[in-house]
Amino acid sequence: MRVLGIETSCDETGVAIYDSVGGLLAHALYSQIAIHAQYGGVVPELASRDHVRKTLPLIREVLESAGLAAGAIDGVAYTAGPGLIGALLVGAALGRSLAWAWGVPAIGVHHMEGHLLAPLLEDPAPAFPFVALLVSGGHTQLVDVAGVGQYRILGESLDDAAGEAFDKTAKILGLPYPGGPELARLAEQGDPRRFRFPRPMTDRPGLDFSFSGLKTFALNTLHNEIPGAADPAQTRADIARAFEDAVVDTLVIKCRRALKASGHRRLILAGGVSANRRLRREMDSAIAAVGGETYYPRPALCTDNGAMIAYAGWQRLRAGQHEPLSFAPRARWAMESLPGLGEA
Repeated sequence: MRVLGIETSCDETGVAIYDSVGGLLAHALYSQIAIHAQYGGVVPELASRDHVRKTLPLIREVLESAGLAAGAIDGVAYTAGPGLIGALLVGAALGRSLAWAWGVPAIGVHHMEGHLLAPLLEDPAPAFPFVALLVSGGHTQLVDVAGVGQYRILGESLDDAAGEAFDKTAKILGLPYPGGPELARLAEQGDPRRFRFPRPMTDRPGLDFSFSGLKTFALNTLHNEIPGAADPAQTRADIARAFEDAVVDTLVIKCRRALKASGHRRLILAGGVSANRRLRREMDSAIAAVGGETYYPRPALCTDNGAMIAYAGWQRLRAGQHEPLSFAPRARWAMESLPGLGEA
């Protein structure tokens, strides 16, 4: 079974083809960074318009790359939510229309389920059950995963997601958009001993997160230190390092707690922040120390992409699930509401 996947939840247009025998046959991604950089963040209307321009050409590109004609596609998967509603409508309308024209089933995929299942595209793939840390610009969640569609939220951010906190702190430090990767690069030059930021909500039981206070702590530190700094550039790097260390340590502590609480040995990390090199190094070491295993998607599949949507869609289409001609993209959508593979 070959499934075309379309991802248009925010500011990246992703298209891919997944084959149940051959695996990932082709994938392409177009990022809108250049469009939104001058505004310092994503402008929803501009994102929607660019998806209109880019999605169909990317579909043609992946079909050509895979050496396939449209008639070789057996199903279409598109991101139905959560995300920017205008951006979601573009991918959903196009995906559902193509499925109708080709006479194949279509399925709306939950964006975060796509991220959660992305590590299963790798070799070796983690076996169920496992704990998933979904960590991106819009979400930070710990999920107990018994199987596809069998999800139990263990903890989540009560305010800013980790990726959102990275981006906002980068803006405070005067770094260009998108800020998260820029902050991580700056942190490589920082002195880890100069500042120590708090590790929020680690001094109490539970698996929820809170990152907005770290942003404020970084702002106050910057205002207090820069005026008298002999080397302002180094001070900014030191603040970036202290911020990154605090986020990474918090995520590691909570993941170890989640494994202990669930009784699982396997931990998967997915979402844009899971590409952070320091996070991977620290997580690998901490989880191995308690006899656990860590799994990640390749860096290209950490950010939003069509491959994860094609794969998640294949899982559900092969189980007989599909959408009617009407479709309803959702800006908000609880992942725990998703049906299991054996459910209607």
